[in-house]
Amino acid sequence: MKIARARPEDAGALTGIAVAAKGHWGYPESWIHRWADVLTVTSDYIRTNPTFIAFAEERMVGFHALQLHAGEAALDHLWVIPSAMRGGIGRALFVHAEATARDAGAVVMRIEGDPHAEGFYRRMGAVVCGQRAAPMDEQARFLPLLLKAL
Repeated sequence: MKIARARPEDAGALTGIAVAAKGHWGYPESWIHRWADVLTVTSDYIRTNPTFIAFAEERMVGFHALQLHAGEAALDHLWVIPSAMRGGIGRALFVHAEATARDAGAVVMRIEGDPHAEGFYRRMGAVVCGQRAAPMDEQARFLPLLLKAL
């Protein structure tokens, strides 16, 4: 596996990875459609934010993206295609995101995660510091807010 900087022309493929990964958790299709803005990666986004792709045998299998703000990084995206989950790709991308954030001067990385990903982020050393209400179709839902010291 290798990790390389994303190019603006990769935006559509990265959006496809994000949608497939989110859909893996069994969310209703109507929710996936409502999350389209959050899951969409644009060429401008890639130009503006550090975005990196994991490749296995020349195939895109995941990516991460950061937003950097004065000593902090926000892990804005970390997605792995379902067929490559549980194979170390997510861990490699997380470690790469940490190094990228540190190199940019960040001392902490903030993560607003999917509830299904909380355990992964905790295993990576992030700590839960709160939650954000994110109800869908009148169902109570909360997104974990995590911090990872760099």
